[in-house]
Amino acid sequence: MPDHARSSDPAVQTQLDRLASLSPGADVLGLDRIARLLSRLGDPHLAMPPVFHVAGTNGKGSTCAFLRAAIEATGRSVHVYSSPHLVRFNERIRLAGSLIDDAALASLLAEVLDVADGIEPSFFEATTAAAFLAFARTPAAATIVEVGLGGRLDATNLVRPAVCGIAALGYDHQQFLGDRLVDIAGEKAGIAKAGVPLVTMDYPAPVRARIAAVADAAGAPVFARGTAWSSESLRGSIRYVDSGFSIVTHRPRLVGTHQSRNLALAIAMLRHQGAVNVPEAAIRAAADWATWPARMQRLGDGPLTALLPAGSEAWLDGAHNPSAAAPVARALRSIAHGRPVTLVIGMLANKDAGEVLRLLAPTATRLLAVPVPGHDHHAPAALAKLAQSFGIPADTAPDVAGALGRISAAGSAPQVVLIAGSLYLAGTVLDANGEAPD
Repeated sequence: MPDHARSSDPAVQTQLDRLASLSPGADVLGLDRIARLLSRLGDPHLAMPPVFHVAGTNGKGSTCAFLRAAIEATGRSVHVYSSPHLVRFNERIRLAGSLIDDAALASLLAEVLDVADGIEPSFFEATTAAAFLAFARTPAAATIVEVGLGGRLDATNLVRPAVCGIAALGYDHQQFLGDRLVDIAGEKAGIAKAGVPLVTMDYPAPVRARIAAVADAAGAPVFARGTAWSSESLRGSIRYVDSGFSIVTHRPRLVGTHQSRNLALAIAMLRHQGAVNVPEAAIRAAADWATWPARMQRLGDGPLTALLPAGSEAWLDGAHNPSAAAPVARALRSIAHGRPVTLVIGMLANKDAGEVLRLLAPTATRLLAVPVPGHDHHAPAALAKLAQSFGIPADTAPDVAGALGRISAAGSAPQVVLIAGSLYLAGTVLDANGEAPD
Protein backbone atom coordinates (compact mmCIF):
# COMPACT_ATOMS: atom_id res chain seq x y z
CA MET A 1 0.00 0.00 0.00
CA PRO A 2 1.46 3.42 -0.89
CA ASP A 3 2.67 5.28 2.18
CA HIS A 4 1.89 8.84 1.08
CA ALA A 5 4.57 10.21 3.42
CA ARG A 6 5.11 13.94 3.09
CA SER A 7 7.47 16.36 4.81
CA SER A 8 7.51 20.13 5.14
CA ASP A 9 11.32 19.98 5.03
CA PRO A 10 12.52 20.23 1.39
CA ALA A 11 15.58 18.02 1.95
CA VAL A 12 13.50 15.25 3.53
CA GLN A 13 10.84 15.55 0.84
CA THR A 14 13.50 15.21 -1.86
CA GLN A 15 14.54 11.87 -0.42
CA LEU A 16 10.93 10.71 0.07
CA ASP A 17 10.22 11.54 -3.58
CA ARG A 18 13.35 9.70 -4.61
CA LEU A 19 12.30 6.69 -2.56
CA ALA A 20 8.81 6.69 -4.05
CA SER A 21 10.29 6.60 -7.55
CA LEU A 22 12.59 3.66 -6.73
CA SER A 23 10.32 1.46 -4.63
CA PRO A 24 7.92 -1.23 -5.87
CA GLY A 25 4.36 0.03 -6.16
CA ALA A 26 2.94 -2.51 -3.69
CA ASP A 27 3.96 -4.25 -0.49
CA VAL A 28 6.33 -7.12 -1.28
CA LEU A 29 7.36 -9.09 1.79
CA GLY A 30 10.71 -10.86 2.07
CA LEU A 31 14.12 -10.53 3.67
CA ASP A 32 16.40 -10.68 0.62
CA ARG A 33 16.22 -6.99 -0.32
CA ILE A 34 16.64 -5.68 3.23
CA ALA A 35 19.50 -8.12 3.86
CA ARG A 36 21.37 -6.92 0.76
CA LEU A 37 20.67 -3.29 1.59
CA LEU A 38 21.90 -3.61 5.18
CA SER A 39 24.97 -5.49 3.96
CA ARG A 40 25.91 -2.59 1.68
CA LEU A 41 25.53 -0.27 4.69
CA GLY A 42 27.83 -2.34 6.90
CA ASP A 43 25.14 -4.36 8.71
CA PRO A 44 24.11 -1.67 11.22
CA HIS A 45 21.40 -3.95 12.64
CA LEU A 46 24.17 -5.98 14.29
CA ALA A 47 25.60 -2.94 16.08
CA MET A 48 22.48 -1.49 17.72
CA PRO A 49 21.94 -1.33 21.48
CA PRO A 50 20.01 -4.33 22.94
CA VAL A 51 16.84 -4.89 20.91
CA PHE A 52 13.32 -5.48 22.18
CA HIS A 53 11.39 -6.82 19.16
CA VAL A 54 7.58 -6.60 19.35
CA ALA A 55 5.00 -8.15 16.99
CA GLY A 56 1.21 -8.47 17.16
CA THR A 57 -1.96 -7.38 15.43
CA ASN A 58 -2.94 -4.82 18.06
CA GLY A 59 -1.23 -3.50 21.16
CA LYS A 60 2.34 -3.76 19.90
CA GLY A 61 2.74 0.01 19.77
CA SER A 62 1.39 0.44 23.30
CA THR A 63 3.67 -2.37 24.52
CA CYS A 64 6.61 -0.52 22.97
CA ALA A 65 5.48 2.67 24.73
CA PHE A 66 5.47 0.89 28.11
CA LEU A 67 8.92 -0.59 27.44
CA ARG A 68 10.26 2.82 26.53
CA ALA A 69 8.72 4.47 29.61
CA ALA A 70 10.15 1.85 31.95
CA ILE A 71 13.69 2.06 30.59
CA GLU A 72 13.62 5.85 30.42
CA ALA A 73 12.44 5.92 34.03
CA THR A 74 15.91 4.60 34.94
CA GLY A 75 17.38 7.80 33.52
CA ARG A 76 18.70 6.17 30.34
CA SER A 77 17.79 6.89 26.72
CA VAL A 78 16.04 4.57 24.29
CA HIS A 79 15.77 4.26 20.50
CA VAL A 80 12.32 3.40 19.08
CA TYR A 81 11.32 2.37 15.56
CA SER A 82 7.54 2.32 14.98
CA SER A 83 4.97 2.73 12.24
CA PRO A 84 2.94 4.25 10.80
CA HIS A 85 3.53 7.87 11.65
CA LEU A 86 0.52 10.05 12.42
CA VAL A 87 1.56 13.58 11.43
CA ARG A 88 5.30 13.68 10.64
CA PHE A 89 7.42 10.90 9.18
CA ASN A 90 10.01 11.67 11.89
CA GLU A 91 7.73 9.97 14.45
CA ARG A 92 8.88 6.60 13.12
CA ILE A 93 12.45 7.08 14.35
CA ARG A 94 12.92 8.13 17.96
CA LEU A 95 16.63 8.59 18.47
CA ALA A 96 17.88 8.41 22.09
CA GLY A 97 14.53 9.71 23.32
CA SER A 98 13.78 12.41 20.74
CA LEU A 99 12.19 12.34 17.30
CA ILE A 100 14.89 12.37 14.65
CA ASP A 101 15.47 15.86 13.24
CA ASP A 102 14.97 16.69 9.58
CA ALA A 103 18.65 17.20 8.76
CA ALA A 104 19.64 13.79 10.14
CA LEU A 105 16.66 12.10 8.51
CA ALA A 106 17.40 13.56 5.06
CA SER A 107 21.05 12.56 5.33
CA LEU A 108 20.25 8.98 6.41
CA LEU A 109 17.66 8.45 3.69
CA ALA A 110 20.11 9.75 1.10
CA GLU A 111 22.81 7.42 2.40
CA VAL A 112 20.49 4.43 2.11
CA LEU A 113 19.22 5.32 -1.35
CA ASP A 114 22.72 6.01 -2.63
CA VAL A 115 23.61 2.32 -2.16
CA ALA A 116 20.22 0.88 -3.17
CA ASP A 117 20.85 0.64 -6.92
CA GLY A 118 19.58 -2.69 -8.25
CA ILE A 119 17.82 -3.65 -5.02
CA GLU A 120 14.62 -1.59 -5.39
CA PRO A 121 13.78 -1.61 -1.67
CA SER A 122 10.25 -0.95 -0.55
CA PHE A 123 9.42 2.23 1.33
CA PHE A 124 9.43 0.34 4.62
CA GLU A 125 12.68 -1.46 3.88
CA ALA A 126 14.54 1.75 3.07
CA THR A 127 13.22 3.55 6.12
CA THR A 128 14.04 0.55 8.31
CA ALA A 129 17.62 0.65 7.04
CA ALA A 130 17.81 4.37 7.77
CA ALA A 131 16.53 3.82 11.30
CA PHE A 132 19.01 1.02 11.95
CA LEU A 133 21.87 3.22 10.72
CA ALA A 134 20.80 5.97 13.13
CA PHE A 135 20.49 3.54 16.05
CA ALA A 136 23.86 1.91 15.43
CA ARG A 137 25.62 5.29 15.44
CA THR A 138 23.96 6.77 18.52
CA PRO A 139 24.49 5.47 22.08
CA ALA A 140 21.41 4.36 24.03
CA ALA A 141 20.49 1.79 26.65
CA ALA A 142 18.11 -0.13 24.38
CA THR A 143 16.44 -0.26 21.00
CA ILE A 144 12.71 -0.98 20.75
CA VAL A 145 11.64 -2.22 17.33
CA GLU A 146 7.98 -2.59 16.38
CA VAL A 147 7.29 -5.10 13.61
CA GLY A 148 5.71 -3.47 10.57
CA LEU A 149 3.64 -6.28 9.04
CA GLY A 150 3.53 -9.88 10.18
CA GLY A 151 6.92 -10.88 11.49
CA ARG A 152 8.56 -13.74 9.62
CA LEU A 153 9.11 -11.73 6.43
CA ASP A 154 9.02 -8.24 7.92
CA ALA A 155 11.99 -6.01 7.18
CA THR A 156 12.74 -5.65 10.89
CA ASN A 157 13.28 -9.41 11.28
CA LEU A 158 17.04 -9.34 10.71
CA VAL A 159 17.67 -7.88 14.16
CA ARG A 160 19.45 -9.91 16.86
CA PRO A 161 17.12 -9.25 19.80
CA ALA A 162 17.57 -9.61 23.54
CA VAL A 163 13.88 -10.54 23.84
CA CYS A 164 10.87 -10.86 21.53
CA GLY A 165 7.21 -10.26 22.36
CA ILE A 166 3.86 -10.93 20.69
CA ALA A 167 0.91 -8.76 21.68
CA ALA A 168 -2.79 -9.33 20.92
CA LEU A 169 -3.62 -11.28 17.77
CA GLY A 170 -6.52 -10.73 15.39
CA TYR A 171 -7.48 -10.46 11.74
CA ASP A 172 -5.70 -7.87 9.61
CA HIS A 173 -3.58 -7.92 6.45
CA GLN A 174 -5.02 -11.34 5.55
CA GLN A 175 -3.81 -10.94 1.96
CA PHE A 176 -0.27 -11.31 3.32
CA LEU A 177 -0.70 -13.33 6.51
CA GLY A 178 -3.54 -15.75 5.78
CA ASP A 179 -7.23 -15.99 6.60
CA ARG A 180 -6.92 -18.19 9.70
CA LEU A 181 -5.83 -16.93 13.09
CA VAL A 182 -3.39 -19.84 13.45
CA ASP A 183 -1.70 -18.82 10.20
CA ILE A 184 -1.50 -15.19 11.29
CA ALA A 185 -0.02 -16.36 14.60
CA GLY A 186 2.57 -18.43 12.75
CA GLU A 187 3.67 -15.40 10.76
CA LYS A 188 3.92 -13.24 13.90
CA ALA A 189 5.88 -15.97 15.71
CA GLY A 190 8.37 -15.88 12.85
CA ILE A 191 10.34 -13.27 14.85
CA ALA A 192 11.49 -16.11 17.17
CA LYS A 193 15.27 -16.54 17.35
CA ALA A 194 17.45 -19.33 18.72
CA GLY A 195 18.01 -18.90 22.45
CA VAL A 196 16.05 -15.63 22.60
CA PRO A 197 13.04 -15.52 24.98
CA LEU A 198 9.70 -15.19 23.17
CA VAL A 199 7.13 -13.63 25.51
CA THR A 200 3.47 -13.94 24.52
CA MET A 201 -0.06 -13.23 25.62
CA ASP A 202 -2.52 -16.08 26.22
CA TYR A 203 -4.30 -17.27 23.09
CA PRO A 204 -6.73 -20.05 22.10
CA ALA A 205 -5.18 -23.52 22.21
CA PRO A 206 -4.64 -23.92 18.43
CA VAL A 207 -2.87 -20.54 18.30
CA ARG A 208 -0.70 -21.40 21.29
CA ALA A 209 0.25 -24.65 19.59
CA ARG A 210 1.24 -22.92 16.34
CA ILE A 211 3.36 -20.33 18.16
CA ALA A 212 5.02 -23.09 20.21
CA ALA A 213 5.79 -25.08 17.06
CA VAL A 214 7.35 -22.09 15.28
CA ALA A 215 9.35 -21.14 18.36
CA ASP A 216 10.52 -24.71 18.89
CA ALA A 217 11.73 -24.93 15.28
CA ALA A 218 13.69 -21.72 15.82
CA GLY A 219 15.08 -22.86 19.17
CA ALA A 220 13.35 -20.07 21.11
CA PRO A 221 11.98 -20.61 24.64
CA VAL A 222 8.38 -19.41 25.04
CA PHE A 223 7.13 -17.55 28.11
CA ALA A 224 3.36 -17.33 27.78
CA ARG A 225 0.80 -15.50 29.87
CA GLY A 226 -1.08 -18.03 31.97
CA THR A 227 1.86 -20.42 32.28
CA ALA A 228 5.16 -18.54 32.72
CA TRP A 229 3.57 -15.33 33.97
CA SER A 230 0.18 -13.86 34.83
CA SER A 231 -1.52 -10.55 35.42
CA GLU A 232 -4.81 -9.41 36.87
CA SER A 233 -6.61 -6.10 37.05
CA LEU A 234 -7.45 -4.92 40.54
CA ARG A 235 -9.31 -1.78 41.58
CA GLY A 236 -7.08 0.99 40.32
CA SER A 237 -4.06 -1.28 39.88
CA ILE A 238 -2.70 -4.37 38.16
CA ARG A 239 -0.74 -7.24 39.65
CA TYR A 240 1.95 -9.02 37.65
CA VAL A 241 3.41 -12.36 38.78
CA ASP A 242 6.09 -14.69 37.44
CA SER A 243 8.38 -17.25 39.03
CA GLY A 244 9.64 -15.78 42.29
CA PHE A 245 8.50 -12.23 41.50
CA SER A 246 5.40 -10.09 41.80
CA ILE A 247 4.68 -6.40 41.44
CA VAL A 248 1.62 -4.15 41.75
CA THR A 249 1.43 -1.00 39.64
CA HIS A 250 -1.18 1.64 39.01
CA ARG A 251 -3.51 0.97 36.12
CA PRO A 252 -1.97 2.53 33.03
CA ARG A 253 -2.50 6.14 32.15
CA LEU A 254 -3.49 4.85 28.71
CA VAL A 255 -7.26 4.31 28.64
CA GLY A 256 -8.87 0.86 28.37
CA THR A 257 -8.61 -2.45 30.18
CA HIS A 258 -6.61 -3.84 27.25
CA GLN A 259 -3.80 -1.46 28.14
CA SER A 260 -3.34 -3.25 31.46
CA ARG A 261 -2.59 -6.41 29.49
CA ASN A 262 -0.17 -4.54 27.23
CA LEU A 263 1.62 -3.17 30.30
CA ALA A 264 1.84 -6.69 31.73
CA LEU A 265 3.35 -7.95 28.46
CA ALA A 266 5.96 -5.19 28.61
CA ILE A 267 6.78 -6.14 32.22
CA ALA A 268 7.09 -9.80 31.19
CA MET A 269 9.48 -8.86 28.39
CA LEU A 270 11.60 -6.81 30.80
CA ARG A 271 11.61 -9.69 33.27
CA HIS A 272 12.63 -12.34 30.73
CA GLN A 273 15.72 -10.63 29.33
CA GLY A 274 19.12 -9.96 30.80
CA ALA A 275 20.53 -7.15 28.67
CA VAL A 276 18.99 -4.13 30.39
CA ASN A 277 18.45 -3.87 34.14
CA VAL A 278 15.13 -2.19 35.00
CA PRO A 279 14.30 -1.93 38.72
CA GLU A 280 10.81 -2.23 40.17
CA ALA A 281 10.43 1.52 40.68
CA ALA A 282 10.98 2.13 36.96
CA ILE A 283 8.45 -0.57 36.05
CA ARG A 284 5.87 1.11 38.29
CA ALA A 285 6.65 4.47 36.72
CA ALA A 286 5.91 3.09 33.25
CA ALA A 287 2.22 2.75 34.08
CA ASP A 288 2.01 6.47 34.87
CA TRP A 289 4.41 7.81 32.25
CA ALA A 290 3.66 5.90 29.06
CA THR A 291 1.75 7.72 26.33
CA TRP A 292 0.80 6.51 22.88
CA PRO A 293 -1.10 8.95 20.65
CA ALA A 294 -4.38 8.10 18.93
CA ARG A 295 -5.07 5.15 21.22
CA MET A 296 -8.15 6.24 23.17
CA GLN A 297 -6.59 9.67 23.43
CA ARG A 298 -8.75 12.43 24.81
CA LEU A 299 -8.23 15.47 22.62
CA GLY A 300 -7.35 18.73 24.30
CA ASP A 301 -8.52 22.24 23.54
CA GLY A 302 -7.87 23.14 19.93
CA PRO A 303 -9.41 24.29 16.66
CA LEU A 304 -11.31 21.01 16.15
CA THR A 305 -12.62 20.46 19.65
CA ALA A 306 -13.75 24.12 19.74
CA LEU A 307 -16.36 23.16 17.14
CA LEU A 308 -18.22 20.91 19.60
CA PRO A 309 -20.95 21.91 22.06
CA ALA A 310 -19.55 23.20 25.34
CA GLY A 311 -18.87 20.44 27.81
CA SER A 312 -18.35 17.75 25.17
CA GLU A 313 -15.49 15.26 25.17
CA ALA A 314 -13.65 14.23 22.00
CA TRP A 315 -11.70 10.97 21.89
CA LEU A 316 -9.46 9.59 19.18
CA ASP A 317 -8.46 6.03 18.28
CA GLY A 318 -7.23 4.20 15.19
CA ALA A 319 -9.62 1.23 15.72
CA HIS A 320 -9.08 0.02 12.16
CA ASN A 321 -9.83 -3.67 12.64
CA PRO A 322 -12.19 -5.79 14.76
CA SER A 323 -9.59 -6.78 17.36
CA ALA A 324 -8.85 -3.08 17.93
CA ALA A 325 -12.52 -2.02 17.89
CA ALA A 326 -13.59 -4.47 20.60
CA PRO A 327 -11.51 -2.94 23.45
CA VAL A 328 -12.28 0.55 22.18
CA ALA A 329 -16.01 -0.23 22.44
CA ARG A 330 -15.53 -1.38 26.04
CA ALA A 331 -13.55 1.74 26.90
CA LEU A 332 -16.15 3.95 25.23
CA ARG A 333 -18.97 2.43 27.29
CA SER A 334 -17.01 3.17 30.44
CA ILE A 335 -16.34 6.74 29.38
CA ALA A 336 -19.88 7.54 28.20
CA HIS A 337 -21.72 6.80 31.45
CA GLY A 338 -25.03 6.96 29.60
CA ARG A 339 -24.27 10.20 27.74
CA PRO A 340 -25.00 10.39 24.00
CA VAL A 341 -22.14 9.12 21.84
CA THR A 342 -21.48 10.26 18.27
CA LEU A 343 -19.07 8.25 16.15
CA VAL A 344 -17.06 10.01 13.44
CA ILE A 345 -15.73 7.18 11.28
CA GLY A 346 -13.42 6.97 8.27
CA MET A 347 -11.86 3.68 7.14
CA LEU A 348 -9.44 2.48 4.51
CA ALA A 349 -10.95 0.46 1.70
CA ASN A 350 -9.11 -2.74 2.66
CA LYS A 351 -10.48 -2.82 6.23
CA ASP A 352 -13.47 -4.78 7.56
CA ALA A 353 -15.85 -1.88 8.12
CA GLY A 354 -18.86 -4.10 8.80
CA GLU A 355 -17.31 -5.88 11.77
CA VAL A 356 -15.81 -2.69 13.21
CA LEU A 357 -19.18 -0.94 13.05
CA ARG A 358 -20.95 -3.96 14.52
CA LEU A 359 -18.71 -3.76 17.56
CA LEU A 360 -19.05 0.00 18.02
CA ALA A 361 -22.77 0.25 17.20
CA PRO A 362 -24.23 -0.70 20.60
CA THR A 363 -22.63 2.36 22.20
CA ALA A 364 -23.44 4.85 19.46
CA THR A 365 -26.29 7.34 19.37
CA ARG A 366 -25.34 8.64 15.94
CA LEU A 367 -22.66 8.19 13.28
CA LEU A 368 -21.09 10.57 10.78
CA ALA A 369 -18.94 8.98 8.07
CA VAL A 370 -16.00 10.85 6.56
CA PRO A 371 -13.29 10.19 3.94
CA VAL A 372 -9.66 9.42 4.81
CA PRO A 373 -7.70 12.12 2.96
CA GLY A 374 -5.06 10.89 0.54
CA HIS A 375 -5.91 7.18 0.85
CA ASP A 376 -8.27 4.69 -0.76
CA HIS A 377 -11.18 4.52 1.65
CA HIS A 378 -14.70 3.23 2.09
CA ALA A 379 -17.12 5.74 0.57
CA PRO A 380 -18.72 7.70 3.43
CA ALA A 381 -22.18 7.04 1.98
CA ALA A 382 -21.49 3.29 2.05
CA LEU A 383 -20.29 3.50 5.66
CA ALA A 384 -23.39 5.45 6.64
CA LYS A 385 -25.64 2.88 4.98
CA LEU A 386 -23.79 0.09 6.74
CA ALA A 387 -24.20 1.87 10.08
CA GLN A 388 -27.92 2.23 9.45
CA SER A 389 -28.16 -1.53 8.98
CA PHE A 390 -26.94 -1.83 12.59
CA GLY A 391 -29.64 0.57 13.75
CA ILE A 392 -27.48 3.68 14.06
CA PRO A 393 -28.82 6.96 12.64
CA ALA A 394 -26.07 7.92 10.21
CA ASP A 395 -25.07 10.58 7.72
CA THR A 396 -21.93 11.78 5.97
CA ALA A 397 -19.66 14.80 6.31
CA PRO A 398 -16.94 16.13 4.01
CA ASP A 399 -14.27 15.89 6.74
CA VAL A 400 -13.84 15.68 10.51
CA ALA A 401 -14.22 19.43 11.00
CA GLY A 402 -17.47 19.30 9.04
CA ALA A 403 -18.70 16.41 11.17
CA LEU A 404 -17.96 18.19 14.43
CA GLY A 405 -19.60 21.34 13.11
CA ARG A 406 -22.76 19.39 12.29
CA ILE A 407 -22.88 18.01 15.81
CA SER A 408 -22.84 21.54 17.21
CA ALA A 409 -25.22 22.93 14.56
CA ALA A 410 -27.81 20.34 15.56
CA GLY A 411 -28.04 22.02 18.93
CA SER A 412 -26.89 18.90 20.68
CA ALA A 413 -26.29 18.74 24.38
CA PRO A 414 -22.75 18.01 25.58
CA GLN A 415 -21.77 14.55 24.44
CA VAL A 416 -18.97 12.10 23.87
CA VAL A 417 -17.48 12.01 20.37
CA LEU A 418 -15.21 9.21 19.18
CA ILE A 419 -13.21 9.78 16.00
CA ALA A 420 -11.96 6.40 14.79
CA GLY A 421 -11.39 3.93 11.99
CA SER A 422 -7.92 4.77 10.68
CA LEU A 423 -4.57 5.88 12.06
CA TYR A 424 -4.15 7.97 8.91
CA LEU A 425 -7.39 9.78 9.76
CA ALA A 426 -6.18 10.14 13.34
CA GLY A 427 -3.05 11.86 12.06
CA THR A 428 -5.07 14.51 10.24
CA VAL A 429 -7.08 15.10 13.42
CA LEU A 430 -4.04 15.55 15.64
CA ASP A 431 -2.50 17.90 13.09
CA ALA A 432 -5.67 19.97 12.75
CA ASN A 433 -6.12 20.21 16.52
CA GLY A 434 -2.51 21.24 17.13
CA GLU A 435 -1.55 18.02 18.93
CA ALA A 436 1.11 16.49 16.71
CA PRO A 437 3.25 13.91 18.59
CA ASP A 438 6.62 15.12 19.82
